[in-house]
Amino acid sequence: MLATEQLFPFQLDDFQQQAIAALNANKSVVVCAPTGSGKTLIGEYAIYRALAQGKRVFYTTPLKALSNQKLRDFRQQFGNERVGLLTGDLSINREAPVLVMTTEIFRNMLYGTPIGEVGISLQGVETVVLDECHYMNDRQRGTVWEESIIYCPPDVQLVALSATIANSDQLTDWINDVHGPTELIYSNFRPVPLEFQYCHPKGIFPLLNEAQTKLNPRLRQRRQPRAQKGQKNRKSRYHISPAFIVGQLAQKELLPAIYFIFSRRGCDKAVADMGQLSLVQAAEAALLKQKIDEFLAWNPEAARSGQVEPLYRGIAAHHAGILPTWKSFVEELFQAGLIKVVFATETLAAGINMPARTTVISSLSKRTDSGHRLLTASEFLQMAGRAGRRGMDIKGYVVTVETPFEGAQEAAYLATVGSDPLVSQFTPSYGMVLNLLQTHTLEEARKLIERSFGQYLATLHLIPQQQAIADLEAHIEHHQAQLAAFDPAVLEDYEKLRGRLKEERRLLKILQQQAEEALSGGAVMALPFALTGTLLSLKGKHVKVAQPLAAVLVSKLPGPGQFPYLVCLGQDNRWYVVTVADVIDLHEQLERLREAETLNPPPDLPLKPGQTRSGDETTARLVAKIPQLPDLEALAPEVQAQRSQVEAVEALLQQHPAQRWQNPTALLKRQKQLRRLESELSDRQATLSTLSHRYWQEFLNLMEILHYFDCLEGVKPTPLGEIAAAMRGDNELWLGLALASGEFDHLEAPQLAAACAALVTENSRPDSWTRYQLSTEVEDALGALRTLRRDIFKQQRRHQVALPVWLEYELTALVEQWANQTDWNELCDHTSLDEGDIVRVLRRTVDVLSQIPHVPHLSEELTGSARRAIALLDRFPINEGLG
Repeated sequence: MLATEQLFPFQLDDFQQQAIAALNANKSVVVCAPTGSGKTLIGEYAIYRALAQGKRVFYTTPLKALSNQKLRDFRQQFGNERVGLLTGDLSINREAPVLVMTTEIFRNMLYGTPIGEVGISLQGVETVVLDECHYMNDRQRGTVWEESIIYCPPDVQLVALSATIANSDQLTDWINDVHGPTELIYSNFRPVPLEFQYCHPKGIFPLLNEAQTKLNPRLRQRRQPRAQKGQKNRKSRYHISPAFIVGQLAQKELLPAIYFIFSRRGCDKAVADMGQLSLVQAAEAALLKQKIDEFLAWNPEAARSGQVEPLYRGIAAHHAGILPTWKSFVEELFQAGLIKVVFATETLAAGINMPARTTVISSLSKRTDSGHRLLTASEFLQMAGRAGRRGMDIKGYVVTVETPFEGAQEAAYLATVGSDPLVSQFTPSYGMVLNLLQTHTLEEARKLIERSFGQYLATLHLIPQQQAIADLEAHIEHHQAQLAAFDPAVLEDYEKLRGRLKEERRLLKILQQQAEEALSGGAVMALPFALTGTLLSLKGKHVKVAQPLAAVLVSKLPGPGQFPYLVCLGQDNRWYVVTVADVIDLHEQLERLREAETLNPPPDLPLKPGQTRSGDETTARLVAKIPQLPDLEALAPEVQAQRSQVEAVEALLQQHPAQRWQNPTALLKRQKQLRRLESELSDRQATLSTLSHRYWQEFLNLMEILHYFDCLEGVKPTPLGEIAAAMRGDNELWLGLALASGEFDHLEAPQLAAACAALVTENSRPDSWTRYQLSTEVEDALGALRTLRRDIFKQQRRHQVALPVWLEYELTALVEQWANQTDWNELCDHTSLDEGDIVRVLRRTVDVLSQIPHVPHLSEELTGSARRAIALLDRFPINEGLG
């Protein structure tokens, strides 16, 4: 065991001591702590420990830039000969005991090794450090971390270093399940605490109350800017300039600062808007000039247009559009304290070591593929965590800026809400399917897929569903036990007979209504002329009776329109005030009861439809004279026939064998409930099955597509499948089929470079352009692939697979020109792309070209051409690296 006091002659924090103790107990660890709290020290201890035992350590990072930075740091710490680097396009001292690499490279190493075994590439490796492990949340690349953890042999210790996340316990439990004994080391302690500030046009003020739990009361009443004239229902388009904010920071001695702006153009504009402001003192300016002049003497092409002069004054920009060489130089100057403010996109928050006293977050929302949205808590905290230099600052300061769209309320929410949970981005790919099936059986592959973090989280989320299914099964069993003593066939027949009776009664009701409507139609037209004493049949809205009620018309009252209201005396000796709609028959063929002419309605009877009162002895004598009116069914024979049918079914039901059981209706109700429960159980089980096996179904869908393109025979890759398996990219099937098609075999090296670039380049900006044209040979080769591309799209849609199938014509002409030795400055002048974007396209092309010589079954012409193309492309600034 190493003496930690010799390695780290300063006081270790509690979480660091706990992590070291866990490592010494041969456990893997998940270290969740705020940015800047000293997590890297635990990774460094793992390196010291491995070196002391003659073992190796792999240190993985999510970004090449971060890998390059770790290489520089570890060389200073452990010596050049002990540290190597392995990224997609760079290999330095790859047999070194400390090997820094991107996480994708580590995952790719593991692909060819059976799960649980130590392959040649991992021999002697004691520990793998997964830096910035919270990148598992990354939508495009998060699956790499899950695969790395699943595939890593259990004998290799894992050190997962992550910013604080809400479900660190779940991540730890999962790694414990799929890899081996793992301990969570959690800390929310920041050695340099953060203080949140809020900037509006009047200055910079504290964002939170004294307890740092809620919005500062003085900001609570701050109103957002009112709409200006001509801006209906819109917020004022005002802007707090970066120059004003930087000036405020300088006055308050809060520099150096990282100023986050979510656009490259915004970063460059902010540098220009600083005017002639200088942020460095005389001695710093002299040293800065010396370093800048030396850099430009060695790298004249690396200078960023419009940003050299501001750099002399301590001002810089840092984003993906800038040459990597220039970005690295900016990082070096910032780390030396010579750059006082750097305007950066949020990628700078991803672990690169650029300590600042203050971070400024220019907006609390950003544009994404899915629209404009508020920052997530994790995004906000990742940027905020850059503030505060350990050993230099008592506090770190985070300044949020008021915009027309977000104010102090949103800023306070993000500052206090806490971190987001880690979610799974696990997604099977063609490469995953083919590589697993080369070394594993289908069942082994399934077990592996079902070990993903996504599957683990799904299982947790499905616990309530599983409990609901268990409850349903218990209820079903109870109902089945209650019904077990009864013959189901007899009960089913009884239920059918009840259903038939219900239908016969429904039909009878319809026929009765039709008969009533037929009779009432004629009555309505005759009523205005009916005389007092006329006999009627009543039934309707204002006379709610089961059978038509015989009545005598006593008087008529004015009603709406041409039809009067009627005052009638019913055969039940009650008075009724009705409308013509309540009269279903008018019996003018019967003799009138003239005595009705002498009757008067009760004085307390309101003369409104629906009102009714009891009659007296006088009315009773008249009621006794009302004759028995013709039966409705006698007037409508079809009604009588249907009633006979109803009575026949009722008789069958009374004689049914089920009547010997006590309360057969209750048994039917129980049986109906049983069917409902069984249906619900079936639905829940189907949903559970779909969610439980979602990732495996995606795996099988990819297999179906691979079968279609003859990449699989049974469950084993064919030679065509082995070609695709050897590729790394967004869509390995597309890359493999394109290279195996033979369309590229005849291309010269510059043409092959352009053709390969077309397969891997995504033009995310539709307004991008270049003045170069692809050669005819490249256009013809790419054109020959269009049918194949359409076929892949068709199969992917059919199997619900959403993987990109790039075929970019426009921008890849740059690659052909660069391979033809065009000057860098000339190349940049002929495109709208930023320098950093050009480098990224070219490096991605070099990456795919570098894979070709190692892919089996390809022609010698193609592999040889790929090697020549790499040699043509791989020159400054594409090959700038660390020697």
